Amino acid sequence: MSETPTTLYLVRHGETASNVEGRFRGKADIPLSENGLLQAQNLADALSNVPLSAIYSSPLSRALKTAEPIAQGRNLKIKIHPGFDNINLGEWTDRPKAEIEAMFPELWKLWITEPEKLTIPDAEAIDEVRARSFAALEELAAVHEGETFAVVTHRAVIKPLVSAMLDLPAPYFWRFHLDTASYSIFRRSRINGWTMVNFNLTHHLFESVEEIY
Repeated sequence: MSETPTTLYLVRHGETASNVEGRFRGKADIPLSENGLLQAQNLADALSNVPLSAIYSSPLSRALKTAEPIAQGRNLKIKIHPGFDNINLGEWTDRPKAEIEAMFPELWKLWITEPEKLTIPDAEAIDEVRARSFAALEELAAVHEGETFAVVTHRAVIKPLVSAMLDLPAPYFWRFHLDTASYSIFRRSRINGWTMVNFNLTHHLFESVEEIY
């Protein structure tokens, strides 16, 4: 008898002012912009027929506010999971990227080429994010085996998480492009593990800022 695969909808939160302004975000609790709220609703409409059994979110408000419209009408309570919290960027948190580039040119070069090797004072390494987010996902996949569930989180979590799901070696971070309020679909089987079905789906979006770095 064939098994029923476990299906994951992996969602990036909607747009914030910091996305538009070109700032690092990290654990700064930055709210969705008006456009981000609209993106979240459009995303929820796009997923309205998906039979989700659970919705998990980063504790930061931009992720929670993206998850809320998805949960509406489903009789589901959003479950906060710290494993999907955004990366801790230490002294880079909530600072303009142009400022970091000017002040720390060598670190900036590492950020745009091999951020897996980047060390920022009092910050979290990308490989640490990879390990803790993948551990959280495997935990949930066991709980929801054979079901479909969603996780709403951040770009700097999704990229290392997907690299772990697909067992990709470094450098992996810039091998993926991810838009705000996009969603990606993965399936997991006991035989083959995680398989990417679709990535960075944005058909429901009408306006967004494209971030390169």
